Amino acid sequence: MIFDIITIFPDYYKTPLKFGVIGKAIENKIVEVHIHNLRDYSNNKHRQIDDRPFGGGSGMVFMVEPIYNALKFIKKTDSKVILLSPTGKKFNQKMAKKLSMDKNLVFISPRYEGVDERVKEFVDMEISIGDYIITGGDAAVLVLIEAISRHIKGVVGKEESVINESFETELLDYPQYTQPRDFMGRKVPEVLLSGNHKLIDEWRKQKSIEITKNKRPDLIKGN
Repeated sequence: MIFDIITIFPDYYKTPLKFGVIGKAIENKIVEVHIHNLRDYSNNKHRQIDDRPFGGGSGMVFMVEPIYNALKFIKKTDSKVILLSPTGKKFNQKMAKKLSMDKNLVFISPRYEGVDERVKEFVDMEISIGDYIITGGDAAVLVLIEAISRHIKGVVGKEESVINESFETELLDYPQYTQPRDFMGRKVPEVLLSGNHKLIDEWRKQKSIEITKNKRPDLIKGN
């Protein structure tokens, strides 16, 4: 998998991409991440990439031409171009799994008041990571890379750990415990110490259902 990122803050990605499973996946050449400074694709001598909106209003808007130039240079025949946008489809686990099957994802990370509407003619999909405001798309891009990469073979050590995670089965994860067995009177449930894997599996499934019903009933099918 190749991730291409179009951003005005390329340095933003340098440290986060060095750590954890993503850092190891890059080191092992399972995934590639290429960061492109949008200002390099401006035809303006001052490397301008934004301007005031027509019709007035606050803030600045990314111009269509630099983004078009960047896509023309970066995009391949098998690329899927994704614009991070509050008007996009809300990101979830199913979408992460589906996108992990692509060979090349190109992310456009906007800032300020977003992008010229004509940019959307050159993208394949718009994605939002939730109904809240952040200062730009770069944090959202990192979220997408992390979530998508986990479904790529070899990125996560044990595939079972991905299969059993929250949202993968439309249920939240069951409670986890480790040493000590008794902490200030707070004891680990006896069933987890029984060695009976059938009972443990049944307990975990029941707890997942209970937690999901209480905390995220919207995830239960039919609700």
